[in-house]
Amino acid sequence: MSRYNHHHSLRTRDRIYRIFFCVASIVILVMGMPTTSVSNLHYNLGEPWDNDPLIATDSFRVLKSEQTLKRERDSLRKLFEPYYSVDRREAAAQVQQLIFSMQHDKKDIANDSYIQQLRADLIEIYRHGIMPSTDYDHLRSRHVDRIRIYEENRSASIPLDDIYTPRTAYERLMRQDSTRFDRRVLSQLDLNRFVNTNLSYDETKSQQQLRDAEESLVPYIGQVKVGEKIVDRGQIVDSYTFNVLRSMEHYMSERARSGTEWLADTGGKALYVLIMSLLLLFYFRQFRSDYLDHLQSALFLTCMFLIFPLATYAFVQHQFMSVYMVPYCILPVFTRIFMDSRTAFITHTITLLTCAVVLQHPFEFMVIQSVAGLTAIYSLRQLSQRSDLFSAVLMVIAATLLARFCLQLLQGRLSGPAEPDLWGYVHLVIAGVLSTISYLLLIPIERIFGFTSNVTLVELSNINNQILRRMSEEAPGTFQHSMQVANLAAEVANRIGAKSQLVRTGALYHDIGKVENAVFFTENQSGVNPHDNLPYEQSAGIIINHVTDGLRLADKYNLPQVIKDFIQTHHGKSLVKYFYISYKNKYPESPIDVALFTYPGPNPQTQEQAILMMADAVEAASRSLKTYTEETVNALVDRIIDGQVHEGYFNQCPITLLDIQAAKDVFKQKLMTIYHTRIQYPELAAGRQSAPDAPKTAKKG
Repeated sequence: MSRYNHHHSLRTRDRIYRIFFCVASIVILVMGMPTTSVSNLHYNLGEPWDNDPLIATDSFRVLKSEQTLKRERDSLRKLFEPYYSVDRREAAAQVQQLIFSMQHDKKDIANDSYIQQLRADLIEIYRHGIMPSTDYDHLRSRHVDRIRIYEENRSASIPLDDIYTPRTAYERLMRQDSTRFDRRVLSQLDLNRFVNTNLSYDETKSQQQLRDAEESLVPYIGQVKVGEKIVDRGQIVDSYTFNVLRSMEHYMSERARSGTEWLADTGGKALYVLIMSLLLLFYFRQFRSDYLDHLQSALFLTCMFLIFPLATYAFVQHQFMSVYMVPYCILPVFTRIFMDSRTAFITHTITLLTCAVVLQHPFEFMVIQSVAGLTAIYSLRQLSQRSDLFSAVLMVIAATLLARFCLQLLQGRLSGPAEPDLWGYVHLVIAGVLSTISYLLLIPIERIFGFTSNVTLVELSNINNQILRRMSEEAPGTFQHSMQVANLAAEVANRIGAKSQLVRTGALYHDIGKVENAVFFTENQSGVNPHDNLPYEQSAGIIINHVTDGLRLADKYNLPQVIKDFIQTHHGKSLVKYFYISYKNKYPESPIDVALFTYPGPNPQTQEQAILMMADAVEAASRSLKTYTEETVNALVDRIIDGQVHEGYFNQCPITLLDIQAAKDVFKQKLMTIYHTRIQYPELAAGRQSAPDAPKTAKKG
């Protein structure tokens, strides 16, 4: 079992939050994942195919190009014959009216020969049909040569030249043989009264027939069989291949709309995301359950697991830009800074697997981004200043460029006649540059999720900070004690692999509460001890209150929670032994309330807190030694730390006996160095305290 894998019982509400995070992550990733991987294909007409050879996994028809279909539709519309309905009753009525008018109204003008000729001409005109002049002119402007006249579910194609308008029909009636008919007589007959349109455009019938004709067009020009190679690497995408690729995308999208395909696609996505989520969850459950015990850490990991896959899915779905421009190494950088290297690597790898499933070249993506993440983790062990991040960014850029170059060499992309893809290298450089925004995001992430980065710890370690400067002025002994504890604790942390900057900063602030009553602590006293006139219970209360006073000052000066934890735990639930033992010695028969002499705690919960507790006790006790020899220092360190172990102060933190022994060795070595015996400088014997010899001057020649 991992040293950090101490499961804590969670409240029902906290369990519900964590279950909600997990389920919501799966649902969001499934909804955000592109519908089909075919959308990942990137190709352009006339350019070489840069991907792997593409093999058809199913049979599908090759569609005609949009230009071809448009050309065929335009040609069909040009040849299409609009439909006109004919009214034969109008013809009969007008002929009858003509005969009646000639025989009654105009009987003294026109004789029977006029009537018979005009009747025959009018019947012939109406047999061809008369349409409105506007319709005729419109058809002429569209270069329509024929129309279809239908009646009683029958239609006939008629040349437009055979169709009359009211004007041409009237001219046809007036155009008679001048040897037989007098034009003046024809003019007096007012023949335009008998010329009315009997053809009308039927828009409904015309549009229906046009749609039927367009639907009859064949939209495809061939078929691709399953297993057939569509395009090979380096092959130029010509017009036919372009249509094949477009047809395959259309076929896949249409197939995805079917219920069975949708269920299979959604089920596959959900199962894959579930597997990735469980892999990540099992890692934390087995090795670092302490991260899941804290709600803010669980929320941070959930956000990191969501952001980069969703960004990848959006880039792929909308073909916005290359996914290699996404600064994926930000994820391991943040996880490394706020958590640890192994968690950063596992989280980064599983996140990349979640992203790669939608890409056309997942192997290349995994290799390059894994190299970037590992380089970021290795080169950014401690982020304490801006130069650390910029150095890491340069190393990441160099590593990714080299990885891509090696992949292209192995795949033979640089040995062919094709020009090298320089944009791919540019995208990696852009991603590296964008990763520098992680420095700007440190403060927002710290505020949102309650983390504390090394950058913040370094800033807090500045002794010119207001509370530390106040402590150095009002409680100089405590300030010196804190400085010594910080050095000792940091040295131990470096020895056992703990967070040295964290424990150093925590040590500087662990006793800030003593500022409120500095004179009551021996390191700040100069001969007068105010405890001499106080009851032991009251003295113990004043000493214990430096913890609560420290927490109040930490709130006042906006110190992060991780520093407050050091203030709370540096004494744990130990006793103020001096006053406790003194009380028992003075009142051996009286009952004693142990709570009055006990620090509120809790006991240390982390390695760093345990280190501080040991360093604080050892440094304070070392000042009481009368002689500093190897035997006395070793005995002191062993007695103090063995007593803490015996009291069980380290039972709730992940520190081992091996770590404790290493801490003892460091304390013994450092205390001997601090309190080593200095040599005594000799003094001149009496009578020899003359002034130094004057420098000799050169003899003048």
